Amino acid sequence: MSFNELNISEPILRALEREGYKKPTKIQEEAIPPLLEGRDLLGCAQTGTGKTAAFAIPIIQRLTEERKDVKGRRVLKTLVLTPTRELAAQIGASFASYGAYSGLRHTVVFGGVSQNPQVQALRSGVDILVATPGRLLDLMGQRVVDLKDISCFVLDEADRMLDMGFLRDVERVIEELPEKRQTMLFSATMPADIEKLTHRLLKDPVRIAVTPVASTVESVEQSLYYVNKSNKTKLLIHLLKDAGIYSALVFTRTKHGANKLAEALREAGENCDVIHANKSQQARQQALTRFKSGKSRILVATDIVARGIDIVELSHVINFDIPESPEDYVHRIGRTGRAGLGGTAISFSDGPEKKFVSDIEWLTGRKLDVVEEHPYPLVAVAETAGTAYGRAYGAGRNPYSGRGYGSRKSPNAGHKRRH
Repeated sequence: MSFNELNISEPILRALEREGYKKPTKIQEEAIPPLLEGRDLLGCAQTGTGKTAAFAIPIIQRLTEERKDVKGRRVLKTLVLTPTRELAAQIGASFASYGAYSGLRHTVVFGGVSQNPQVQALRSGVDILVATPGRLLDLMGQRVVDLKDISCFVLDEADRMLDMGFLRDVERVIEELPEKRQTMLFSATMPADIEKLTHRLLKDPVRIAVTPVASTVESVEQSLYYVNKSNKTKLLIHLLKDAGIYSALVFTRTKHGANKLAEALREAGENCDVIHANKSQQARQQALTRFKSGKSRILVATDIVARGIDIVELSHVINFDIPESPEDYVHRIGRTGRAGLGGTAISFSDGPEKKFVSDIEWLTGRKLDVVEEHPYPLVAVAETAGTAYGRAYGAGRNPYSGRGYGSRKSPNAGHKRRH
C-alpha cells in the first residue's frame, strides 16, 4: 500500500515525499482512514512503529480542511499530551515536517526552559499544541492556554505517564476538555489504570495493536551476561573494543550511576555523552545531537529521559542495569532493530538482578541467550559468602557454568551462548 491509497491530501503527500517516506507502516495503514473519519482510537504500539505520523497526518488534514472556512485569529484546536521534553520536541518536529505545506501553526511547551518564548507563540495563535503535563498546567493556571475549543486530543505514551506519576495531572487536563471531541490514546502496554482511563476517555474507539503487548522486537538479537556489579564497567569497556558496536544506548537505573559510568567510559577513551533528568534541556539536546550525528559513540541514559528518543540505525542497546519492570526492558530493546533492521540488545545481571531476568523471560515468553564465556564471570564475593546469595552460588564459583573463562578475544569472538 502507498500513502496515495489512504486518501491523504496533496500537500501532505508532497511533504511526505520530501521527507523520503514512500510506504506507510502497519499502524499508519490501519489508523489513518478511521482517524480521517473522526473516530476515536486506542493504539497499542511501541515507539518506532510510526505512530506519530499515524495521528499527525489525519490531524493536519482535518485541521487544514476546517481552516478553509475560518477567518480571523487562530484558535487552539488540537492538544497532544506527552510525558517527556524529548518526545514533545520530536512530535513537534513531525508536525512541522508533515504540515510543511498546510499553513497550520503549532508550538511545543515543556518545562526546564524559559516559558517566555512559549507564551509568545501561544499568544500569536496556534492550531496545534504539543505539551508535557506540568508546563501545560502552569500555562493553564496563568490563563495563557484555554482548552475550550479543543476538537482533537491525543494522549501519547499513556503507560509512561502512569509510571512517571503524571496520571493525576493528565486527569486535571482532561477535566478542562470539551465533552465533544476526537480522542486518541497510545500506549505500549495496558496496565489496569490505563484500561480504566481508556473507558472514560474513548467513545467506541477503533482498536489497533501493532505488536502484542508483551512482545519484543523479533529482529533484535538478545544476550545476557552474568557479572558481578563491581565488574560491570570493566565488562562494558571490554565489549566496546568491538568495532561492530558503532552506536550504543546504555541504560542505568539511576542518575548517579549514569554519571559515574559515563566518567569511567571517558577515562577509558570512549566518546560518551550522558542524559538524565538532572541535565538541562539544552545539555540533553546537545548530547542527543552529538550521538545522532556520530560524534559520540555511546549515550548513557536513564529510562525516563530515554523514553521517546528516536534514533535511526542504533546498533546496540546495553542494559548496564537490568530494569526492575519487564515492560521497561521491552521499551529499551525496542530502540534497536527498528523498521526490520537487525539490532543487538545486551544485558548485564548480577545475582540480585536475576529475579528481574525471570520477569522479563516470563513477560516476553522467550529465554535470553546467556553468554557463558567472558572475562568477568559472576562469582560470589567474600562479603556475600555467608548470605543466602553466597550460599546459593558458592563462594568463588560461577553459578551458571562449570567452564573456564580465560578468553580475552574480541568481545564477540569465542563467547559461547546458552539457550
